[in-house]
Amino acid sequence: MISYIKGELTEISEEGIVVEANGLGYEVRMPLSSLDDLPKTGSLIKIYTYLHVREDAVGLFGFLTRDDLTVFKLLITVNGIGPKGALGILSAITPDDLRFAVLSDDVKTIAKAPGIGNKTASKLIIELKDKLKLEDAFEQKLMNQMDGQLKLTGTESNTGDVRKETIEALTVLGYSATDAAKVVRNIEIKDGMTAEDVLKQSLKRLI
Repeated sequence: MISYIKGELTEISEEGIVVEANGLGYEVRMPLSSLDDLPKTGSLIKIYTYLHVREDAVGLFGFLTRDDLTVFKLLITVNGIGPKGALGILSAITPDDLRFAVLSDDVKTIAKAPGIGNKTASKLIIELKDKLKLEDAFEQKLMNQMDGQLKLTGTESNTGDVRKETIEALTVLGYSATDAAKVVRNIEIKDGMTAEDVLKQSLKRLI
């Protein structure tokens, strides 16, 4: 399984992008909404990926954040929605808006996605509602807003990655995503600090 690809962004099109890493060019399909957030070609980029394999085709789908990838994986668990349909949904609706639409039974918002009618939207809500929690949705939205602020200030590449890695480590240790996000959010991450440093501080506060 390919968790992510880090390399040079060489091509951008409506179909997706091409990332060159270690002499190989990876063709990656992405949500249309993500294309506007891409850097210029020639830039170094990190894309979180999902490899979809079936008898007649192999496809690599990519996302700018782990949250986008997580929601994509959630969508393809819905019966009748494959990778192409999930990509279409994320092209029209942000992960945050999708979560709140599911939790509030907002069929109309989900049906805005191409190829998703009211019937499919209702089915999606039924199948995903038990997999989502309102407090987690609010917490994730806050984290996404913080990431946006960090990008504007130019500090996202270090602080954002350290925070995300720490939260992931805490969830592996058994803590909920909500508790992990809350404790990490209250830790001041200084230059030079690693995810291990922040993890140690987080565990002290959680114990």
